[in-house]
Formats: sequence, C-alpha cells, structure tokens
Amino acid sequence: MELQKFWKYTVYKEVEFAASHFLREYHGKCEHLHGHNYVVRVYVSANELDGEGMVYDFVKLKQVMNDVFYERFDHKHLNNIPPFDEINPSAENIATWIGEQMGGLLDDGRVRVTEVRVWETARNGAIYRR
Repeated sequence: MELQKFWKYTVYKEVEFAASHFLREYHGKCEHLHGHNYVVRVYVSANELDGEGMVYDFVKLKQVMNDVFYERFDHKHLNNIPPFDEINPSAENIATWIGEQMGGLLDDGRVRVTEVRVWETARNGAIYRR
C-alpha cells in the first residue's frame, strides 16, 4: 500500500491496562521493578468511509485491541512476555509492537493503523507513527 501523507478521516480508541516492568541496561530508577497504569490510544485512518459512514467500528476496534494486547498485558509483568522478554519494554517499544500487531490485522487497503500513543504516566509517553 502506498504510504499516505494525509488522511481524510481518523478515529481512535483508548484503553488502559496495569502492568509492571523494568528497563534492562538502564541506569536510573527505571532499572528497578515498578509498574504503570498504561494508557494506549490506537489511531485508524481512511480516505473513504465504509457503507455505514465509518472509518472503523469502535466496538470492533476495542475487540481487536483486547485480543492483541489488553488481555496479554493487563496485570502482567511485561519483561516476561515476548518480545519484551528480549527487548526493553519501553513506551517506544510497546507503541511500536502494538502498532505493528494492530496494523497486521486491520490494514486492508481502505483503512490503516496510522499511529499508536502509549502513556506510562500523564506526563510521560511515546508516539509511534506508521
């Protein structure tokens, strides 16, 4: 699919999960086990609406988010869950992984997962743009 610079329509869905993690090879507080109430927002874009006048149904989007990461991460230790058993479970890596997993399921030529935002706190987060 050709990369779109601008999309006519974008919708998003936001969910929250609680999880623990630590950062390997980091020298500071975050190298120690700690937890966050993560907030994840997934953006889905399209240039054309479907027959119901939507980019993507919010109910379906929530279900895909649940299947891809909510059940997998909520109240879990991220360092024990692939791929974060090998790569650092940083906000950036979490956003990237979620974006690629969601995109693999939703991108269909009309819609595309275009962005994922992950907040560890209200003041700290990461944005992954696909």
